[in-house]
Formats: sequence, C-alpha cells, structure tokens
Amino acid sequence: MKIENIPADIKSKSLKEARDEIDEILLHLEGRNLDYNAIEQTYKRLLNLNKHVENLFKIKIKEISNS
Repeated sequence: MKIENIPADIKSKSLKEARDEIDEILLHLEGRNLDYNAIEQTYKRLLNLNKHVENLFKIKIKEISNS
C-alpha cells in the first residue's frame, strides 16, 4: 500500500489521533454486534491507519538519524 493510496483524512491525523482511531476500530471489531457489510470498509480503514502510523515512525527515524 503506497502512501499515495492513504486517504487525506487519515494522512492529516497525528500519531495520537491515528492510534486512538485504531483502538476504536479494534474494539468495534472485537464486539459481538458486527455489521458484516461494513467490516471490509472498516478493515481497509484500519490498514490505512496502520500504514500511516508506520510512515510517521519512518519519518521520525530519519529525523533522529540525521541529527
């Protein structure tokens, strides 16, 4: 999944905002009242959020390495 494929609303999130949304999605997916029609969309959003967090960490690692 390339960074260009991550929706703008996710790319604009801070690390904390992304992690908070990931936690909310995981709680929802672990629940018993699942809307099976929406699971695919929710899972894709979770993957995009995770990729965004990964990209934020890569940027931070580069900043630390260059200083």
